This record gives sequence, C-alpha cells and structure tokens, in this order.
Amino acid sequence: MTKTNKENKVYFVGAGPGDPELITIKGKKLIDNADVVIYAGSLVNPALLDGIKAEIYDSSGMTLDEITDVFNISVKKGQSVVRLHTGDTSFYSAISEQIEKLRELNISYEVIPGVSSAMAGAALLGQELTIPEISQTVIFTRIEGKTPVPETEKLSELAKHKTSMVIFLSVGMIEKVRDELLQGYPENTPVAVVEKATWPDEKVIRGTLSNIAEIVKEAGIKKTALIYVGEALRASEERLGKESKLYHKDFKHGYRK
Repeated sequence: MTKTNKENKVYFVGAGPGDPELITIKGKKLIDNADVVIYAGSLVNPALLDGIKAEIYDSSGMTLDEITDVFNISVKKGQSVVRLHTGDTSFYSAISEQIEKLRELNISYEVIPGVSSAMAGAALLGQELTIPEISQTVIFTRIEGKTPVPETEKLSELAKHKTSMVIFLSVGMIEKVRDELLQGYPENTPVAVVEKATWPDEKVIRGTLSNIAEIVKEAGIKKTALIYVGEALRASEERLGKESKLYHKDFKHGYRK
C-alpha cells in the first residue's frame, strides 16, 4: 500500500461501540476533516456526524458497487473519504470486500482501528476475559446463519475447548446457540448477554447455559447483542482467588527486583 496525501486515500474508521466518546482521536479528526463520509446506517451513533462538513452517505441502503462508485468518484475529485464502520473494523465489518475493490481501482486506503463492542461489553460487565488458571484464550465467533461457517468452527466444536467465548450476530438464534454450546460446556456455565453496549438503552442480563434462552426471550433481546460464555465470567460476580504472577510479591522481573 503506497503512502499518499489523504485526499487520494480512503480511510476505514472504526467508530466504536456506540458511545460517541469511544472513538479514537485520530478517527474523530478524520471525520471532522473529511469531504465525504459513508457510514454504516443505524449501527453508527449519528452523534458522531453532528457538525461535520462532509457530504454524508448512509450505506444501509447501498450495494457494494454503489459504495465503490462513491469511493472512486470522490477520490478522483481529490476529496478525502471516510468509510465509517461500527466498533472495530477487525470483526465482521465487511471491509475486506471493499478493500478488494479499491485495489482493483488502484486507490490507496488506511484502516483506523476502533473499540470493539466485544471490549465495550466486557468493560460493562467489569470483566477480564482471561483469568489465571481458568481461561487464557478468548474465541470471537458467530453461529451459522445466512453467512456459512466452516465445519471446524461450528459452536459445538469450539465449545469443546471450554475457553472464554464472545459470540457475535447470534442472539436471535439463542436456542441453537445454547444447544451447540452444551455439547462442550456444562449446563451451569455462566453466560452474559449485552445488548447495545455503551448506548443509552444498553441492557445486561446474566444466567447460565441452562436458562439463558428463556431469560433472553423474556428480556425481548433479538439483535444487536453479544453473548459471553465461560467460567471466567464468574470473576465479575464472585471472588475466585486467582491472581496473575505479574503483581505477586514473590515474582521478580525487570522492573521489580
């Protein structure tokens, strides 16, 4: 990827999980200075667009080709372009297919990371997802829906590892999620569901694999929610007594003899 002036480049910016203050300083500067902003419809908090000078496109009703046309026309005019996505662009953002189009057109791009909803939800829970002796691995995944999932990545297979897991785009199929997870995790495994983390109407519910489907239905949660699973989730509700070596009085390292 060649380095050029910003007028000849498309910036993919992670907008954060919802709270307009949870965007990076770099991302906010790019939005404020952009000539064109294409944003991900109702998923991006519109407060981020308040007062900006840019021509604004809502991508929720656009096809990939239509988005690409805006990229191409705007860059040819020497305009600065921001493609504003939710959360962090690393997860389920569909930037790869857009980047392929830019490469075909020989248009430079840069990706500005954001705060993932997965991190925001964990923060809302007051939860570290990696607890010594309990889980040192976090799996980010989704259940198979309209988008297929490789056979080796089905929830029933991933559940066998019994790690901490964050499940995207799946709460609308909560019974299927539960059934697949139960092929690896015990019934009493803690589960938390976070809906619209950091938005004013955010919601958190907790349960176990044995009852989470019923609790989700009673709460009326059907989309825009993350499912957290794993023994590590007990840490935000009870004392586990599992401490890292980092701050242990008997552990010596380069900064503490």
